[in-house]
Amino acid sequence: MIIKTHIWKIINWLHKYIAAPRMVLGYKRHDGVYLTKTRLSNSVDIIRPDQLDIGDNVFIWHHSILECSNGVAIEEGCQIGANVLITSHSSHIAIRLYGRHYIGQPSYIGYITGKVKIGKYSFIGPYSTIMPETQIGKGSIVAAYSLVKGTFPDFAIIAGNPAKMVGDTRKMDRQFFEANPELYNYYNEWAD
Repeated sequence: MIIKTHIWKIINWLHKYIAAPRMVLGYKRHDGVYLTKTRLSNSVDIIRPDQLDIGDNVFIWHHSILECSNGVAIEEGCQIGANVLITSHSSHIAIRLYGRHYIGQPSYIGYITGKVKIGKYSFIGPYSTIMPETQIGKGSIVAAYSLVKGTFPDFAIIAGNPAKMVGDTRKMDRQFFEANPELYNYYNEWAD
C-alpha cells in the first residue's frame, strides 16, 4: 500500500510539473531573434515554425495550433486564446471533390492556401479558427468560437460562424480613456 501511494504521488507530480500545460516566457524565432516578452504555452503546436513571423509581447495560450506552411504573421502584442487553430492551408473542399482519390494527386482543385496576418495588439478568442487568406487589422477582437476568413479592417470586432465585423474596438475603448486619460498616450504609441 505504501508503494502504491508513492507511485501515485510521483504520477501526480509528473502531471502537475512536467505534463501539464504551462506558460513559457521567451521564444526564439527561426531567424535566431529571441523575443523576451513573448509567452507561449508548452502545449502550443507550431507546424513549420520557419514560416511563422511573430512579434514580441505575444501571448498564445494552451492547446492552440499554428499551421504556418504558407506563412503566418502574428504582430506585436497579440493575444491568442486557448484551443485556437490558425491555418494557412485547408483541404476541406478538395477532399470532397476527390473523395477516395484524394491521396496521390499531383495537385488539387479546391485546396486553399494563403498567408494569415494578425495585426498588432489584436485578441483571438478561445476555440476560434482562422482560415487561410485571412488578414485581421491591428487592435481587433475576434470573439470566441468564431470561424474567420477574409480581410478585416483595423479595430474590428469580429464574431460568428462565418465571422463578420460586428463593431469597432475604438468605441469600446473610449469609456476607458474617459476614466483614465493617461492610458491614451500608451494606446497612441501603437494605434497611430
